[in-house]
Amino acid sequence: MTSWDIKPQGVQSQLKLTGERAADLEKALNKLMSDMSEAAYAAGTAIPGSAAKVPSPTMQGPVATGQVPLSHRGSTGPVGAALSQYLEKRQTDLKSMVDRIQAAVLGAAKATNEYVQGDLEAAKEAQDAAKNVRLDQLKDAAGGAK
Repeated sequence: MTSWDIKPQGVQSQLKLTGERAADLEKALNKLMSDMSEAAYAAGTAIPGSAAKVPSPTMQGPVATGQVPLSHRGSTGPVGAALSQYLEKRQTDLKSMVDRIQAAVLGAAKATNEYVQGDLEAAKEAQDAAKNVRLDQLKDAAGGAK
């Protein structure tokens, strides 16, 4: 019979580290989206003089993910359109990456919990079996010593 050597505390530590790295990835992806939006805006349009005007009123404070500031709305040029198309094509890949990380972390946590639960059940069965052994059976097994 094969045995497992899983240390739940070690798994927990690795899952925490993976969660931290996933948060770093999320920040990087948000920064990518922000930078791409800025790049698309900075590239301007094919219409002369259209990039320098900022509509009023502009948005104040942080902007929700996927929401383009008013200062960046309007006509987009070929570079902005290309960047937009690139992100649209990559959106599925990026979501898939996030989904795989989440599934791996949740799967590892669930498997470890099942392992611990199985260990507890095996320990209970061993204790229950030990309770059923009579003292005279132990003496016989030890060679009849009294």
